[in-house]
Formats: sequence, C-alpha cells, structure tokens
Amino acid sequence: MRKAVSSWDEAAFRAVATRHWPGADRVLPRLSRSADRGLLWFGIATGAAVLGGRPARRAALRGAASLALASATVNTIGKRSVRRERPLLDVVPLVRRLARQPITTSFPSGHSASAAAFATGVALENPGWGLALAPLAASVCFSRVYTGVHYPGDVLIGAALGAGAAFAVRGLAPTRRQLAPPARPQADAPALTEGKGLVVVANPGSGQRLTERPDVVDPLRSALPRAEFLTVGTRPDAPGPSLEEALEEAADRARELGGALGVLGGDGTVNAAAAVARRHGLPLAVLPGGTRNHFAYDLGIETLGDACRAVECGEAVAVDMVRIRGGMERDERWFLNTFSVGAYPELVRIRERWASRIGAWPAGILAAVHVLRTGRPITVEINGRRRRVWTVFAGNCTYRGLGAAPVRRHDLADGVLDVRIVSAGRLARTRLLAAALTGGIRSTPVLSTARLRRLRVGGLHPGAHFAYDGETAPVPGGLTLEKENEALVVYRVPTGL
Repeated sequence: MRKAVSSWDEAAFRAVATRHWPGADRVLPRLSRSADRGLLWFGIATGAAVLGGRPARRAALRGAASLALASATVNTIGKRSVRRERPLLDVVPLVRRLARQPITTSFPSGHSASAAAFATGVALENPGWGLALAPLAASVCFSRVYTGVHYPGDVLIGAALGAGAAFAVRGLAPTRRQLAPPARPQADAPALTEGKGLVVVANPGSGQRLTERPDVVDPLRSALPRAEFLTVGTRPDAPGPSLEEALEEAADRARELGGALGVLGGDGTVNAAAAVARRHGLPLAVLPGGTRNHFAYDLGIETLGDACRAVECGEAVAVDMVRIRGGMERDERWFLNTFSVGAYPELVRIRERWASRIGAWPAGILAAVHVLRTGRPITVEINGRRRRVWTVFAGNCTYRGLGAAPVRRHDLADGVLDVRIVSAGRLARTRLLAAALTGGIRSTPVLSTARLRRLRVGGLHPGAHFAYDGETAPVPGGLTLEKENEALVVYRVPTGL
C-alpha cells in the first residue's frame, strides 16, 4: 500500500512538472518565496489589524495563532518523524525552480500547513474572509509542487495538519459563534420587517467611522428600505436639527408608528439616544457607526448587518443604565458603559482635540503620554473617604479583566457598578500608560476594586471634569452614581447568528 501511494505521488509530481501552465512561470515561484517563514500571511494579518476594525483584528489574530501552531507542529514533529527526501529536479524546468532550495526534509509541506492554517483560522472567525483567502492559500500549496520542492502528498498532508491546527486553536479559544449568548433578561420588542416602524437618527459627526465614510447610511437604507431616517446637522453648509432635536423628533415618530428608535453613531451618540428611548419607553436599535462602539459590541452587534438582523427578528434584552446626579436634581446624565474622574477625562479631551488631525488611535497614545508626563494625582472623596488617586473608574455592570480600564462585559443587567481605583502610588503612571496602550492592565497593588450599587464622588477641585461614554463634562460639585436595573430595552444580535 505504501509503495502504491508513493508511486502515485511521484507520478502526480511528474505530471505537474511536465505540463505547461500558461502564465504560472512568472507568478508561482514568486508567490512561493513570499510565503517563506509565513511572511505573506503575517503581512496580511498585520494589514488587517491596522486597517480593519475589531472583527478584522480578531480574525487576523486567530489566523496568526493557527499558523504558529501549525508551523511548530510540522517543524518539531512532522519533519523529524518522516525523513522523506526532496523530489529530484531533473524534470522541473529551470525557470520554475527556486533560487534557494530548501534543506529540510520533504514531508510534510510547512508552507502548505501555514497557508491552510491561516486561511482556515480566518474562516472559522469570518467565513466570508476565509473564502476570499482560499484561492491564495491553494495557490501557495500548488506552488510547492510546481517549483519542484514537494510531492503532492507532502502538500495534502501539510494542508490537513494546518487545518487541524486551526480547529485546535478554536478549541482553546472559541469563536464568537461558539459562545453561548450572555444570560440577560429577554425583553419584548417589535419585529420590524424591512425596518418598518424604525426611525433612525444618524449623526455624521460622531466617531471616526462615520466621519471617514459619510455614505455609510446608504447601505443601511438599502437593508432597511421601510425605515425612516433623520440626519443631524454638523456644518453651517449642511443644515439639519441638533442631536437632541433629532432624537426627540424621532422618538415621537417611533411612538406614533408603534416601532423603535434607532441610532447610528458612536458611544456618545448612543448614550444620548438611550436616555431619550428610556424616557419615551421605546426599544433602542444600536447601529454601530463610531470609533469603538463598546455598547454595540457587548450586545453582539459588530456590523450594520448584525443590527439589521436584530431589528427584523425582534430579539431584544433589558439592560441596566446608570444615573449621574449632580448638585441639583435637574442636573442629571446617564451612562451605558463607563464613568471616570482623574487622568482619563483629561486624556479623552486631548485625544478628541487631536483625533481629527492624526487619527483616533495615534491621538489616544500621544494624549496618554502627554497626560502622564504633565498630569498630577487628584484628591477625591469616594463614599465619604478622602483619597489621593490617579483615576476613578466605574463601569455599568461587571467588566472582564483586572485592569484599570477594561473593555468587555458578559452581562449588561447584573445590577452593580464595577468600581476600580488607581491610587497615587509607585509606578502608577507606568500602569496607566499600559492601560491606555493595551486596553487593560493586570492587577497591581495600586489598583483597588469594588462592586457597588451606588457611588458618591466629591471633594474635587474647581474645573475638574468627568468622562462618561467617551464624553466629558465639568464636575458640578459632588456626583452620585446610581444603578437603574433593566432600564432600557435594546435589540441584540439574534441567538445563533
């Protein structure tokens, strides 16, 4: 049996070598060289991570992890277990041969394993992107036979090992589709076929995504042709209602239709829409259009397509909100994600001032460096206790991770405030910088945490600011944060999609 398989393998190799493949002589050898040491795939992963959004970064990371596991398996186990000689090059035309011939054994093909691992890993995270990469991965695999450095059997087994590595990575780190939906209370919301009854407020000035792609509303109109849209005016030459006016008008219209309020914008715009939806007793449809879209992501909504499916299916949950009360009863705000005082509000203010010129992420890094170089700790009263701190963070519901600025939640209706305080201690600046650059830091002696339903913040110096859901405002004396359980009904991505 083994002899028969080997004979077939050699015959298939000779068939490829002796056949003329139009146009391949210029392309396939170069493609094969570009995949040396995984450089082609790591280059694609880097480009996706830099230029793409969060879904692209996650797919790139899964592909790279799958490639790393496949490469380690092939080089440490595969090639040492079966020491097969490379094919003889006498039947391979000179123009096809690689300038540098590999010196390792032939079985299995490491290039094929890497190509299949990367493409399969990406496909497990996003089938569409994986399908787009499949022809490139197949071409790399074929190029190894075409250039005469592998038998077809080496390539097939290598590709199988690569795909297996991707599935092994998925077993260790489940994809979004594998994770069960968070345990949140189901809520009633109308299923709005083709968006009928949905009134959407679009804020073109909100977030990097809408600023760079003002036409993002057009595909939404196509996906939900029966929805109604109001666009917020952002420039003197583009008149329109203010955000507050548009939200009130849209809420009145949605109540008249018996539908829902929709919002397209960043977290600050979503925050304003949530307060209006709560006051009018309307379900809220969050359409991600900002730079980070934390609230939408925690609902499982990462794309406009996710949001459209949620609206049409009518699947919704009740989520908590947090009321921020100032010195006077009418001085009231709400937040859905996070609240903070100290270094972070100043960082947000500087970042927003620079973001329009250099981009959101570079502005965030430079703002963090500036604040940590020039800033000073603040003195604050926290539930009556006076402390000297760098920052006070409060999250609406429990966030994952042990950092001072965590970024993801499993449950949006757990009834608690996630309070984290970075004291003005040794190395606190360094840890704050790490949080700004990575999105979270490990537990440290200067970090204290608590789970509360109510938080009182006072004793701040005049001119101090607080940040909430990416916005900033001056502190009006003291502030009280209070949870309101299941205050808002929001559409979420349908289970199983």
